[in-house]
Amino acid sequence: MKSLCSTAAACLALVGGAAEAACGDDPGACTLPGGSYHVVLPEGASSASPAVVFLHGFGSSGEGTLRNTGMVDALLARGYAVIAPDGQPRAQGQGRSWDFHPERPSTRDEGGFIRAVADDAAARFGLDRGDMLMSGFSIGGSMASYLACAAPDSFRAYAPVAGNFWRPHPEACEGPVSLFHTHGWRDGTVPLEGRILGGVVQDDDFNGAVQGDVFVAMQIWRETDGCRLQPDLHETRGEYQIRGWTSCDSGARLDFALHPGGHSVPPGWADLALDWYEALP
Repeated sequence: MKSLCSTAAACLALVGGAAEAACGDDPGACTLPGGSYHVVLPEGASSASPAVVFLHGFGSSGEGTLRNTGMVDALLARGYAVIAPDGQPRAQGQGRSWDFHPERPSTRDEGGFIRAVADDAAARFGLDRGDMLMSGFSIGGSMASYLACAAPDSFRAYAPVAGNFWRPHPEACEGPVSLFHTHGWRDGTVPLEGRILGGVVQDDDFNGAVQGDVFVAMQIWRETDGCRLQPDLHETRGEYQIRGWTSCDSGARLDFALHPGGHSVPPGWADLALDWYEALP
């Protein structure tokens, strides 16, 4: 991988073994008025380089995202930069998270911040702003889902992992979106059917909240994209069982991948998601 720094940059900082591109004279996170983010760049990065913007789960950080070297290295090997925004700090030393649910109080315009991160990274490191895949894990996946629903044009496509809408589910989304949802059959943290959080996570943003149903979410996406009820594609790739809607009226592509594991970014996900992304019209 390669660092591509601005003219005043210090060049590289090591984060969990990954070479992180520096911002200005600061070898750590890139800062914006609304927060911060981290970046690693592939060898030969240029203005034509695509990127994956990946949102961390509850209690983690952008730096924590980069420590998932299996995922990050696989993305870099395919020529993608990895942009890892930082969520907002939570009370009582609980790390960082995202104000994702539109019906719960928010202390930051998360969609605006994430778009600003993508804009800044594209300008600062010479990446292709029009060729970015938005993804995220767990609550980061929920944040990516709500951004796709509210402002689908923010990114070319979306690929949430183990994160979904929460109840009450959105009644409708703003417009067509190409989306690849991945979930574990044995996920007990964010089960496919969802679960009630009451005193489990000691944070006012989550007590009494109820996770959504992934199958209801897929129905919302089918209606948003003008897809028929039954999928056009049934595919097995390794341990993944994939259903795909390829003939939606909107021209968008919708896929749902199940794997037998639990609450994780499963092995092979990076290549699976990029194969899907690169096959989009």
